[in-house]
Amino acid sequence: MGRGHDHEPGQHGHSHGPALTKDTPPEERRSKERAIAIAAVLTGGFMGAEVVGGLVSGSLALLADAGHMLTDFASLVLAWLAFRLARRPADWKRTYGFDRFSVLAAFVNGLALFAIAAWISVEALQRLRDPSEVLGGLMLWVAVGGLAVNILAFWVLSRAEGDNLNVRAAALHVMGDLLGSFAAIVASLVIIWTGWTPIDPILSVLVALLILRSAWAVIRESGHILLEGAPPGFDARTVAADLEAALPGVARVQHVHAWSITQERPMATLEVELTAGADADDVRRAVKDRVRETTGMAHVTVEVVGSADG
Repeated sequence: MGRGHDHEPGQHGHSHGPALTKDTPPEERRSKERAIAIAAVLTGGFMGAEVVGGLVSGSLALLADAGHMLTDFASLVLAWLAFRLARRPADWKRTYGFDRFSVLAAFVNGLALFAIAAWISVEALQRLRDPSEVLGGLMLWVAVGGLAVNILAFWVLSRAEGDNLNVRAAALHVMGDLLGSFAAIVASLVIIWTGWTPIDPILSVLVALLILRSAWAVIRESGHILLEGAPPGFDARTVAADLEAALPGVARVQHVHAWSITQERPMATLEVELTAGADADDVRRAVKDRVRETTGMAHVTVEVVGSADG
């Protein structure tokens, strides 16, 4: 059959047509961008109140939550910038555009969560060794305000999250804030009722552990994408075996590679060796349809080579 590439008339080897396109609809992208912006304004706006409240009341839980909110604000702004950059079209230098920046932002946000959790833990140990006075009443009112703001921000982000790692990382940051505010409320009530101040750093450490669990999930998934790992549910061995068994005209499938630009943009390439007499265009279309049917992946590049016996 001779050597050929997956270039059908009017196409360039992809099931999306002649140009590299964004898989997420523009309105959905704008919705996610707006959600990030709203969450950033809410978080940044209340952060100053928590800093003042934490310093005046002497509460580590409030200061830890304020520090978390500061990093969250920076992370939310970074996530928002990632969406803005992703609007830029692909060019000869960056053929996939700037979509991958959102994954990088998610990875950086995950690392930031680790740093925050470490800082909270160190401060908590120092407070346990050297307890200080905490004004439970002031701490309670500031924490209640923080909880309300964080619930609103988390609600906005959770509605827009979907499968986007960038929004998910931002939502986890806000969830960490929400848990921090809740812990501060519990600690303030314990201090008001019993005067036992060690509850403040103890609950701060518990919140830090919850943050670490969420942070690791974001780092693992974003790191997997940055390392060009296969999308979830895509097994190259299974795909190759299925194509060889299910499609007439396919003698062998090899060089199967799959990766993701973002969670919403999985892609794959593969090479198909034809049986004698098989039509390259028919096989190419059948392979695309089969991969889409079995894996849900719409963007597949297929290279067709002639049969082994010529």
